[in-house]
Amino acid sequence: MEPILFIGRSLPALGRKLANALNVEPGECRIEEFADGEIRVEVKAEVETRTVLLLQSTASPAGRNILELLLLADACRRRGARHIIAIIPYFGYARQDRRVTREEPIGARLVTDLLATRCDRILTFDLHTAAIEGFASVPLLHLSAVPLLAEAFRENRHRDCVLVAPDAGAVKLVMWYGKLLQLPVAYLEKVRKNDQEVAVQAVTGEVKDHLPVLVDDMISSGGTMAAAIDALLNAGARPEISIIVSHCLLVGQATTRLAQFPIRRIITTDSIPVVDAHQLPITRYSLAQILADTLLKLFRTEVS
Repeated sequence: MEPILFIGRSLPALGRKLANALNVEPGECRIEEFADGEIRVEVKAEVETRTVLLLQSTASPAGRNILELLLLADACRRRGARHIIAIIPYFGYARQDRRVTREEPIGARLVTDLLATRCDRILTFDLHTAAIEGFASVPLLHLSAVPLLAEAFRENRHRDCVLVAPDAGAVKLVMWYGKLLQLPVAYLEKVRKNDQEVAVQAVTGEVKDHLPVLVDDMISSGGTMAAAIDALLNAGARPEISIIVSHCLLVGQATTRLAQFPIRRIITTDSIPVVDAHQLPITRYSLAQILADTLLKLFRTEVS
C-alpha cells in the first residue's frame, strides 16, 4: 500500500510540492486550536498498516510546531499506522546541543527523545550541529541542501567571488561550497556578546576587492551576518554582498538589521515558513524533489 502524506500547518507550500513530486494526494486531517490555545488534531484519512509521512518545520513558534507534529504522530499511531516518518526540514532546538553552564537542559536531545516516542524515522536538513544525529534513538537521516544551493548560485559565480564563513563553525561548510563552485574561501573569527550581537575579531583569507559570498547553515536574528558584512566592508571587500544559507529564519529585528547593508541576493530553501521580508532580495529553492527522491529510495529499499 502506498504511503500517505500529512502536512502540518507550518509548511503548506512545500507540502503541496512534495505531494506533487511523490504523485500522492495529501491525507485529510483537521488541525485547529481551542480558545485557550490547545491544539486539536483529527486524522480523517485511513492510515492502518500504512507508512505515514508527516511534514512539519519546527521553526517559530517552535514549541507549538513540535507539539503539533507529536499530536499528528500520536493520532496516526493510535489509528494503526505501520511506520511513521517525521520530515522536519528545519530542526528547531538544534542549537541547544550542549550545556554551556550547569543550569541548562540539552534541548536537542530532549526534542529527539520526544520524537522517538511516536516516530520511527526522522528526516531533516543541515542540522546546526551534525552530532545531533547521535542523540536520536531512531534512525535520523541528515540531508543537505548544499548541492542544490551551490547550483542555484552558479549563474552568479564570478572570478572575483570569495566564499566566506562568518565564524569557525561554518568553515567545513564553506570548504564544501568552495569545492563545488571552485572558488577561494575565507573565514571570520567572531566573539558572541549575547544571543543577538556578535563582534568579528579577525579576517583570515583574501577579501579585499573581492565579491564576498557569506555561507552559513542559517540566518536567525541576523547578528552574525551583520557583524560579518561590517568586517568584510572594513577589510576592503566590494559592497555587493551575496548570502547562501539553508534556513532563513529572520527572527526579531533581522530584516531591519540586514536591510541597511548592500546585499545583492540571499539564496535559501523553503525549509522555513515564508516571513514578511520584502526589503531583502531573497530567492527560495524548494527541497521537495530532494525529499521525494530520498523517500522513494527508502521505500524501494524497504520493499526489497
